[in-house]
Parts: sequence; C-alpha cells; structure tokens
Amino acid sequence: MITNRNEKYTIGLSYNNQQQSFFLPVNPPEIQISDSAGGKTYEVSGLGEINVIQSRKLMDVSFDSFFPASGSEYPFIVRKDELLDPVFYIQIIRDWMEKKKPIRFVFTGESFDLNIAVSIEKFDWKEVAGSGDIEYSIALKQYAFYRARPVIVEKNKGNTQKDRPTDKQKDTTYKLVAGDTLIKVARKKLGDDSRWREIQKLNGISDAQLTRLPIGMTLKLPG
Repeated sequence: MITNRNEKYTIGLSYNNQQQSFFLPVNPPEIQISDSAGGKTYEVSGLGEINVIQSRKLMDVSFDSFFPASGSEYPFIVRKDELLDPVFYIQIIRDWMEKKKPIRFVFTGESFDLNIAVSIEKFDWKEVAGSGDIEYSIALKQYAFYRARPVIVEKNKGNTQKDRPTDKQKDTTYKLVAGDTLIKVARKKLGDDSRWREIQKLNGISDAQLTRLPIGMTLKLPG
C-alpha cells in the first residue's frame, strides 16, 4: 500500500505509446498494490509440509480518487494547467476499455518509480451532487505481452489480379451521431484517434464543450 503524503508523487495513464495520456488531477489518498510470488504448500508423505516457489503473479493495482469540476480551486490539484472537464476523463478511460488493449500506468514517487503495462479490469464512477466533481474507483492488472507464432500463407501464384485503384475522395466534413466523441471521430474518419485535438482546434471547440457536442453538428475535418 502506498499512502499520499503532501502530494509527493504523480500518477499518469497513457495509451498507444503516449499518443493519449494524462496525469491524475487529484492523487488518491492510497494505492493498493498486490505483488505475490504465488507460492503453494503441499503435504508430502514422509517429508511433511514443503513449499514450492512458483512464477511471480501479475501485479494488481487499485485506487479511489475524484476528477474535480472545471474551474475548481482545490489546492491539491496536480498540474492545474492541464485540468480537463471531469466527464472527458471518463470518456477517455471508457474508450480505452472499449479498445481491449493495454494501457500504461506510471507512478513517480520519492522512493521508487513504477512503469508497467496494465489492463483496466474495473472502472466505477459517480457524480457528486451539487459539486460537479466525479468520484471514481479503478482496478488495474499488470499485462504480460506475448507474441503469437506467425503463420505463413503462400500466395496463389496464378492470381495476377492487382488491387484496383480508387478515386474516392476523403471526407472533409462529418455529422455527429449519438455516442460520438472527438476521439471516436478521429479514429473513424482520420484513422488516428490521437488527432482529436486537431478536430477540436479546427472547429473552435472549447474544453468545456467537449462533453456537450450536439447530435447533428457538422465538423470540419483536417486534411
């Protein structure tokens, strides 16, 4: 367990080699870390109890905190100049979960640092009535990368048909539908969800408007 003392640590979450990232605006009062070697004991006839050391289990990390409302003046906010609307943090995390790919958890403290790939196992949140703050709890599990064995498929040498050229023009505008966010629009129309800031800037959308984009709004798309 890590406890928060005078905000002497920072926590960051990122996705896709930091193409999307943010620091927690309010550090949690404590972080639960489970790091077990997973040893098991057995009763062996004539020897009594023995302990077999097994491979280390994947680390579990969990904590509770809150995303402060826009314009909050709490003295303990980390990197106040980077503070986003609380609902936008929720959108980012839920979008990462939908992608079913690992993110990175980075803890930087006085005595040690932690930088591991993790999956988001659980994410619960609720709005605090009257304040605009959003309280949340999140559970992460260390992710072990693996590589599947490649399968080589021989091409049909008799098929000489080439890909047909396309003269389809790229869309220059997009009309929002239910459930859209700028992240989803950037992924769907530009093929790169990290370009959502370009769409925001091109259309003059403020951070406060990010969570209130109206259905049917027509967005200009960057080239």
